[in-house]
Amino acid sequence: MTENAVPTVGLNNGTQIPQLGFGVFKVDPDKTNRIVRDALEVGYRHLDTAKIYHNEEGVGHAVKESGIDRGDLFITTKLWNDDQTDALTAFDKSLARLGTDYVDLYLIHWPTPEKDTYIDAWRSLEKILESGRAKAIGVSNFNIDHLERLIAETEIVPAVNQVELHVDFQQAELRSFAAEKGIAIEAWGPLGQGRINDSLELAAIAEAHGKSVPQTIIRWHLDVGNIVIPKSNNKERMAENFDVLDFSLSAAEIASIASLDRGAEGRNGSDPLEVN
Repeated sequence: MTENAVPTVGLNNGTQIPQLGFGVFKVDPDKTNRIVRDALEVGYRHLDTAKIYHNEEGVGHAVKESGIDRGDLFITTKLWNDDQTDALTAFDKSLARLGTDYVDLYLIHWPTPEKDTYIDAWRSLEKILESGRAKAIGVSNFNIDHLERLIAETEIVPAVNQVELHVDFQQAELRSFAAEKGIAIEAWGPLGQGRINDSLELAAIAEAHGKSVPQTIIRWHLDVGNIVIPKSNNKERMAENFDVLDFSLSAAEIASIASLDRGAEGRNGSDPLEVN
């Protein structure tokens, strides 16, 4: 199995994003180089980082040392809250830390409570997109109200909304709204931040396919159309999470997993300083 087997999702501006990627949230900056090189060796070609993770440099070093052509990689980073009033400068600094002259996706990390900050920041991201230094732009942790306002007051519909999404917190309403607007949904904390749902339904589905419960959950994300970025510091677990491309779930299995949604009660985090 190679990275070429990873399906892609077509974003609303024509950019193709690998549907299965690798996240580095809470990865120690001193260990990022090794961990990302391991992920690249496993076969991941989609890497997701952020300014606030303090590991963009490690991602950049790993990419350089891997020898993989930049055009074969998809790199995402994010604009932190404190930088929303000067997004252009923040973006330049992220590029410098990553050691690249463009990113494939640049996201506003959180909708700040200040009335106009994220709207003004988005207008800066539109300029970055027009310059070609980001192939696509999007948002993270935006709810429907935030998205409606952004779409109404700016020119470009976000290509991606990266949000907490897992079996316990499936975000059906947000996913439906995003589909109507042509916004791809990307799931962070896709395994419930390690709190795996240990239901009998999931165990039975996993056993039927000869897979683990985490593999089954990642496959569920792929089959319902989510972009998914699991993370691990362990190379064997990285490989296990990547080994989900040789099976798919039936409609009945997907419906069974849909019944496990706990709505807002299943959410793991809400503090922007503590979650992805």
